[in-house]
Amino acid sequence: MVLIILVVLVWAKKDEITLFLKGRPSTESLEFTVQKNNQDARPQVESPQSAKQEGIPDAKVVPVASPQTVLKENKGIVVSSDEVINVNVFEKVHAAVVNIATTTLSVDFFMQVTPQQGQGTGFIIDRRGYVLTNNHVIENAREITVTLSNGKKLSATLVGRDATSDLAIIKISGDNITDVAELGDSSDLQVGQKALAIGNPFGLGQTLTTGIISALNRSIVTEDNTRIDDVIQTDAPINPGNSGGPLLNSSGEVIGINTSIFTTSGGYQGIGFAIPINQAREIAEQLITTGKVARPWLGVASGISVSELSGYIDFGIDNGLLIVQLYQGSPAEQAGLRGGDRMVRIGFYRLYIGGDIITAIDGNDISESNDIDRALIRKKIGDRVNVKIYRDRRPMDVSVILTEKPSN
Repeated sequence: MVLIILVVLVWAKKDEITLFLKGRPSTESLEFTVQKNNQDARPQVESPQSAKQEGIPDAKVVPVASPQTVLKENKGIVVSSDEVINVNVFEKVHAAVVNIATTTLSVDFFMQVTPQQGQGTGFIIDRRGYVLTNNHVIENAREITVTLSNGKKLSATLVGRDATSDLAIIKISGDNITDVAELGDSSDLQVGQKALAIGNPFGLGQTLTTGIISALNRSIVTEDNTRIDDVIQTDAPINPGNSGGPLLNSSGEVIGINTSIFTTSGGYQGIGFAIPINQAREIAEQLITTGKVARPWLGVASGISVSELSGYIDFGIDNGLLIVQLYQGSPAEQAGLRGGDRMVRIGFYRLYIGGDIITAIDGNDISESNDIDRALIRKKIGDRVNVKIYRDRRPMDVSVILTEKPSN
């Protein structure tokens, strides 16, 4: 019996054991980080009329035709410059996009364990076989199978996942890799810019859809109630199965990872969301090199918006976050910030007041707990931030050094 239990435990942890034995690569060795730091590696596409697009080595490129040019002379097909972009982007990228099939276990009405199948999309970001996808695509998966664009099926192992960003890295054998997606820059996107998505909606592999960037800096809440900020909104059709696939610009560079849709019917209704690639690149680096994502934190355990209490208590200001409680040993506590020290009753609730009121962090206004997360989203461990507070009806500035957020 002991031997059987030991075998089961070893099987459940096989991915972690494999990674431990083989070791993790360094950040400098990752192919997509080299592209990020080497501007010469990025294709310089001046216009849709360019004769050839540079990019992924060995990738097939369709000649770019001018408007109303015959692309296939033998058939006399006339295409527009927009159609040429669609064709070029698909030919450049589709071989790096993969289908992801997962098997999870669930308990049915009769308390029997039954396997459940799931589908999603991912794309190869490194020739060693690293694939970027959504966390919700592979979450709780017992088996992960990747199907390449040529139909070849490969077993994949989990390298690391991050529920907070809804991103994950899986790995397949690098022996079969011929194409790698090129990661672009999501910092200079503009509303109205062309956007293309390649994925596997409803299991239909290698599907291209097109649209535009409809909005920037949106905030969404995932099914597990995780808030993701600064996401891209697009009207490029995204359906179940597209999750984890690339959102692309006209040069065939990945600018986002398709992650969710807004729908009242369960299908596409013109509003889809993608995680910006700059944010995803940083997460991917950490997942590959360490297997986890280290984030800074301030350490406010609980707080309440001053505006919610304005009808009951006069704090002397109209906006801000009242600190109710701080985590012991947190950066906020070590910097001298204070939580509540006396209890009051407001209606049916009891609340500790007397704590500091945070009004801003490095110039970002704070009025609710989520504002702290948004203010720290681009901060690094060890960064020093200026926290503006209101204490005893007097404004103050407190310098706080951010540390790594504990995993628990």
